[in-house]
Amino acid sequence: MQEGRIIKVSGPLVMAEKMAESAIQDICYVGEIGVIGEIIEMRGDVASIQVYEETSGIGPGEPVKTTGEALSVELGPGIIAQMFDGIQRPLDSFKALTKSNFLARGVQLPALDHEKKWWFEAAVEVGDEVSAGDVVGTVQETKLITHKIMVPPQITGTVKKITSGSFNLDEVVYTLETAEGLREFTMLQKWPVRRGRPVKEKLSPEAPMITGQRVIDTFFPVVKGGAAAVPGPFGAGKTVVQHQIAKWADVDLVVYVGCGERGNEMTDVLNEFPELIDPKTGESLMERTILIANTSNMPVAAREASIYTGITIAEYFRDMGYNIAIMADSTSRWAEALREMSGRLEEMPGDEGYPAYLGSRLAEYYERAGRVRTLGEREGSITAISAVSPSGGDTSEPVTQNTLRVVKVFWGLSATLAQQRHFPSIDWLSSYSLYSSEVGEYLDRELQADWADMVTRGMQILQAESQLSEIVRLVGIDSLSEKDRLTLETAKQIREDYLQQNAFDDVDTFTSRSKQFKMLDNILTFNVEGQRALELGAYLKEIMNGTVALRDRIARSKYVPETELTKLDQIQSEIKQTLQQILAEGGMTDD
Repeated sequence: MQEGRIIKVSGPLVMAEKMAESAIQDICYVGEIGVIGEIIEMRGDVASIQVYEETSGIGPGEPVKTTGEALSVELGPGIIAQMFDGIQRPLDSFKALTKSNFLARGVQLPALDHEKKWWFEAAVEVGDEVSAGDVVGTVQETKLITHKIMVPPQITGTVKKITSGSFNLDEVVYTLETAEGLREFTMLQKWPVRRGRPVKEKLSPEAPMITGQRVIDTFFPVVKGGAAAVPGPFGAGKTVVQHQIAKWADVDLVVYVGCGERGNEMTDVLNEFPELIDPKTGESLMERTILIANTSNMPVAAREASIYTGITIAEYFRDMGYNIAIMADSTSRWAEALREMSGRLEEMPGDEGYPAYLGSRLAEYYERAGRVRTLGEREGSITAISAVSPSGGDTSEPVTQNTLRVVKVFWGLSATLAQQRHFPSIDWLSSYSLYSSEVGEYLDRELQADWADMVTRGMQILQAESQLSEIVRLVGIDSLSEKDRLTLETAKQIREDYLQQNAFDDVDTFTSRSKQFKMLDNILTFNVEGQRALELGAYLKEIMNGTVALRDRIARSKYVPETELTKLDQIQSEIKQTLQQILAEGGMTDD
């Protein structure tokens, strides 16, 4: 371990000399109290160190010790259902050790519990040939997740010893004969957070990720292995959208990174998730959740590392063959940490003071998402969903624009919709998904129905409403034909009865794909049958007066439990019968 001396302290940035044998990304212990930092720049024997803790009271002349190791995370049993800070310090253990609700400086403790025993079930036998990524055994970490103990990357050999039994993270569980000789392995791996874990092949994402949020699943879907951004102004509902996806998405594991947002938002997760039941398994959602918390009252520099800590943990479970969703709330706060460190390094600023390399850093992060074939010949995926918090909702600012260059789904939140209490406040006229055509083809095959055509017709009605509303504002609704006025009524049904969703209602908070199909089909059927009735001579007033109860049932469809979807099938037939009855009463027929 090399030792240097501090020559300058500037907030989270420390400069130290006599560090010639150190390297960029080395972890250091700074000052007499030993706060943790990372070398981010080298000029001769002077190193610039990004410190992940408060530096007040630390001055020139104090020692700096380098470890020669990169910032890494511990990967092994015991990581699920935990809450870590931005550099993977377990906050519960931290609080128990320091007897304080606040982060104490210079406290070092392992990320995982190295004393707890786990039952290791061997999956290979002595004499078997194994290579990187192969599963040598399993640990039932939670009721939902079987933790697969894998051969570390770049290791190949023959199993010489392996035993099922109860082990802690420091005990040897298997031994391999490798080209370099016998090597012993525990259940623990360490991996540098700034380097992606290797994979055999990147695959094209195709299967949609079901979130249970109708506006997303229908009009702006994201696939497993895709990337999505949720930009929006303060109070528009970014965090609620991410919470909803974290709760209900059909993934195996969720990594939720609270990056620079308010602490009460992480508190909501901690309070809600243990109480919520996974609809697929009947177990608590915390059984499949990992939290990384580096909120606005925690060290700014560690905020920059928290994103990488989260994606590295996600990659580890992806390598086991699981589908992972990683939520980052928000990348704007992460970018602000980059901007602060860049400014202290006196680098040439880019747009609005952000570093010129902001775009490449964002691309590097999203590049680590995706659907892959792992080294152990399994398929896994990471879906990256990130909130962006542009000042005043101005999406032309650098973080949003650089994000949109690399993600394929844009869920633009509208302050106007939020003020109207329309949630999720995703603006259907400005949002987009570049996965829509692939998802449409996939669901047409899966549902054996024309889902893609229904979605197209629904969006056309919403777009027509936008155009017709301009005419109404200028010359009044009486200037519209009855067909156009029926289109406006249908668009209102889509907006209020379909897209608007109550996250706090036990039924409406999640909508399955089959229920979404039936709900949308009923609304579009009402439009088709109503337009046909108008063509045959019926008046709009007759149609609206004769379908009051029917339209009320369509509106209440969102509150029909998933176990009673046959009620939605009945609405379909009643729409046609009711409109035929209206035609018959007016002396009109299909002939």
